[in-house]
Amino acid sequence: MLKIALIAHDRKKDEMVNFTIAYEHVFKPHQLYATGTTGTRIMENTSLEVTRFMSGPLGGDQQIGALVATNEMDLIIFLRDPLMAQPHEPDITALLRLCDVQGIPVATNVATAELLVKCLERGDFAWRELVHKYKPGIEE
Repeated sequence: MLKIALIAHDRKKDEMVNFTIAYEHVFKPHQLYATGTTGTRIMENTSLEVTRFMSGPLGGDQQIGALVATNEMDLIIFLRDPLMAQPHEPDITALLRLCDVQGIPVATNVATAELLVKCLERGDFAWRELVHKYKPGIEE
């Protein structure tokens, strides 16, 4: 079971809902997280259980970023609106930077999200389980 974050800017929320409907069977066995309204919309339109954080502009991106920083997130689908300025752009940039630092796969559009979900469906993310098992610096 992987931890997957689902985030969508306002004009991309319908796209995210449609995406999660299409791949509900793939997401079902995993632990899902989302920012406020995105999580609510997903739960209203699917049978998926989603742990909701605050709205992105109110700190939800940073809450997900905290999980990324500690390598507790396995995959992020963040449908960004590239044509609309976001008031919390520094938070978004920080989240994407943390994904790069930790090597967390992140999709920022439906095309890339679909590729990652197809990999998830095939079981190509088994390497993430090894990351959790053998975290550097953690003594058991």
